[in-house]
Amino acid sequence: MSNSSERTFLFIDGTNLYYSSRNLGFDVDYKKLLTYFESRCNLVRAYYYAALPETEEYSPLKPLTDWLAYNGYALVTKAAREFTDSSGRRRIKGNMDVELAVDLLDQADRMDHAVIFSGDADLRRAVEAAQRRGVQVTVVSSLRVSPPLIADELRRQADRFLDLADMAHHFRRHTPENKVKAPPVRHPADISSEEASTR
Repeated sequence: MSNSSERTFLFIDGTNLYYSSRNLGFDVDYKKLLTYFESRCNLVRAYYYAALPETEEYSPLKPLTDWLAYNGYALVTKAAREFTDSSGRRRIKGNMDVELAVDLLDQADRMDHAVIFSGDADLRRAVEAAQRRGVQVTVVSSLRVSPPLIADELRRQADRFLDLADMAHHFRRHTPENKVKAPPVRHPADISSEEASTR
């Protein structure tokens, strides 16, 4: 995927990766994910982006984000926005595209290769700008779910597109293992605030 001398940065949109892997039927082992890239390239930094609800005393993402922060990831967070959907349920929404784009361009002069776990079309211009500064960009998402989770314009802009389905076996969570690993994710978008408040 990358040669060992390339300075490589990972940019992981946590929500995007969560939904992509869930739709493909597996949970991500973030320890394995980091090891996978460390063994294949000169990994300088791995950013993980998460919008965290601030209206709850306990966020279901907290075990994961705490683990990531102490195990090799640069954690970037912001407060998520709460809203009521059309059926009257309270939901949580948080888009991290701006934060990811800012870090991508801020680090462009220090890296040779950016690996972006996202499929959001809003990132296309940031990818293009990074490429103009000499950065090779690989985008990881999936075409094998319905609807596809990768925007066509972002896939075409990237130097390389990798389908998450083809990589899953490298960092799929295997629950029987007794090794130290990142905690499983229960994403706040999957539960209503009413359910969360009882936790």
